[in-house]
Amino acid sequence: MIIAAGAGSSRVSSITPEDFARLARLVQAEGGLSLPASKAPLVRARLARRVRALGLTSFADYVDLVSGQGTAARREREEMLYALTTNVTRFFREPHHFDALCQRVLPGLVARARAGGRVRFWSAGCSTGEEAYTLAMLLLEAMPEAATLDVQVLATDLDRRVLAIGRSGIYPGRVAQQVPPLLLARYFRQVVRGEEAGYSVGPAPRVLVRFRQLNLIRPWPIMDRFDVVFCRNVVIYFDAATERDVWMRISDRMLPGSILFIGHSERINTADLPMFRGDGVTAYRKV
Repeated sequence: MIIAAGAGSSRVSSITPEDFARLARLVQAEGGLSLPASKAPLVRARLARRVRALGLTSFADYVDLVSGQGTAARREREEMLYALTTNVTRFFREPHHFDALCQRVLPGLVARARAGGRVRFWSAGCSTGEEAYTLAMLLLEAMPEAATLDVQVLATDLDRRVLAIGRSGIYPGRVAQQVPPLLLARYFRQVVRGEEAGYSVGPAPRVLVRFRQLNLIRPWPIMDRFDVVFCRNVVIYFDAATERDVWMRISDRMLPGSILFIGHSERINTADLPMFRGDGVTAYRKV
C-alpha cells in the first residue's frame, strides 16, 4: 500500500493549512497513514474527486463531513482512505521471498500438515490477492493434497474493493508474464471479459484462500496463530509508533519459529523488538 499520486483537482478550493492538519490527524487515526505538510498538494489532488462527487466545493466542508459520527461520515472515511492509497502488487513479487519460503520453510510445514497438524499463512495488506494466490500455488506444489489438510491462507486488506477483485480471482492478461508457464497452465484458465483476455484462478488455489476486510490499526478479530506472515510495503507509510505497534501485534499472532516477510524498503529494529531476529533479506523469525 502506498500513498497515491493523482490529478483532476480543478474547481475545488485549495486546502488550508488548518484543514490539512485536521485531515492528517483523521487519516492517521483511521488508517495509520502519516501525512506531512509536504503532502498537501497530493492530498488535495486525490480527494478533489471525492469532494466533487459529494457535491461540495470546499475542503473545509469535506473535513467537516468526514469528522462526523454518522453512517455517511463513516462510509466517507473509508472512501477517503481508498482515495489516498493505491495497491501495487503482482504474482511472485520479490521472488527471493518465495525462494526462501520454498527452500527453508515449506518442507517442515508440509511434514506437519501431513502428520495432521495445522498450518496457517497470512497475507496482510493483500491488495487484489496476487500474493495470497501465489502462496496457495506454492503450497499446492509442495503438497497437492493441501485442500484435504488443515492448511489455509488468510488474505486481509483495508480496501473492500480490492478484496472483491481478489475473491473474483480474475486478472488481466499480464498474469502470463508474472506466473511461470507450468503454474499458469496448472492453476489458471483463460477467460474473456468484453474485448480483453485475462485469467481466472482455478478452484485448487481458491479453496485455500479466504479474504477478509481488516484495518491493521483497529482491533483484530483474528484467533489463528500463523506460521508464515507476508506484510510487505504496508507499514512504510505509518509513523514510527504505529509501525512498531503493528509489528508487535503481528508478533503476538505468530507461532514461535514462524517467519515474517516484509517489504524491500522496510526494516525491523530487532534491538527494540527482540521477539524478532533477522533470517535473510527482509525476513524475520519469531523467537
